[in-house]
Amino acid sequence: MKFSARSEFPAVRRVVVKIGSRLIAERPEERVTMLAQEARALRDRGVELAIVSSGAIALGVEGLGLSERPRTIPRLQAAAAVGQGRLMQLYQHALAAHGLVAAQLLLTHGDVRARTRYLNAHHALRALLELGAVPIINENDTVSVDEIKFGDNDRLAALVCSLVEAELLILLTDVEGLFDGDPRAGARLIRAVRAIDREAAPVAGSAGSSVGTGGMASKVEAARMAGSFGVPTVIASGRRPRPVASILEGEEAGTVFWPEVERLQSRKHWIAYALKPGGQLRVDEGARRAIVEVGKSLLPSGITAVAGSFEPGDAVALCDEAGREFARGLVGYSAAEVERIRGHQTAELEALIGYRGTDEVVHRDDLVVL
Repeated sequence: MKFSARSEFPAVRRVVVKIGSRLIAERPEERVTMLAQEARALRDRGVELAIVSSGAIALGVEGLGLSERPRTIPRLQAAAAVGQGRLMQLYQHALAAHGLVAAQLLLTHGDVRARTRYLNAHHALRALLELGAVPIINENDTVSVDEIKFGDNDRLAALVCSLVEAELLILLTDVEGLFDGDPRAGARLIRAVRAIDREAAPVAGSAGSSVGTGGMASKVEAARMAGSFGVPTVIASGRRPRPVASILEGEEAGTVFWPEVERLQSRKHWIAYALKPGGQLRVDEGARRAIVEVGKSLLPSGITAVAGSFEPGDAVALCDEAGREFARGLVGYSAAEVERIRGHQTAELEALIGYRGTDEVVHRDDLVVL
């Protein structure tokens, strides 16, 4: 179902809720108990809930008696190892008190980058929801390093919307929503966003907190990702009573981001947002227009420069002449091969690289305009 007004939210039947580190860290038991109560109330209304929960590192910092959040990856991993068990124990006890079962899922970027593992996660989550469990999802910080991290749980929550085919994403945070300036200086809360680049990006900022890794900028980016899958996003305070249920009842809480584009197919959403590009292909203006305006594939003749290291089937970013990424897709040749064939006609491929593969470097079926 496509939603375009808050008054339609009571029809939502599957929702992803993300709760931030700061909310968990300041009152762990209270916030987890609140979510358990919400899960029970929603289940009684026929609504399925998946929770993306930050807080493992924050609880691990407390458990280890550290004075501040670690700055090195090994110490962050150690804090996550201690805190994740504490976090799940809170969810298990709180949900059990309402007759619900908690299910832990820890993901890394590699789990959604590979199509097979992406589908495995999709099938597992669907089975858990069918069985009545409440998935509690977090990034696997214990084994994650910079190269495979999502970066924050806001983006992970947006990807989970694709995995579970959710109808709504709710990001619970420690502020009321997106403001058009500094709230301390009397800025106005933006109630609805329909054009992210024009209305939200200029005021989102970029800084995270000392407790978590996110920030308003990452939440806006998560809303963009979810929106490309046709899913509205609400950024709202997690300190309000019944923060999830009230939104699903149509209450004017926080900031709602309405999808700007038609819903992407699951596979194309995976290409656009689950994959990390292994390189870049810079194209001329004619090739950019053919891809964006006509829906054509990328041919070797339109490529002007190659960067990065990639093999056939890897994701690459397509950039215009100024270096701005405008599309993403799966490449049919290696970086070395593309370097040899760029700027040439398809009839020359065999002579250049010793064989004739596909005419397209990136086929339109494997390409998403961002």
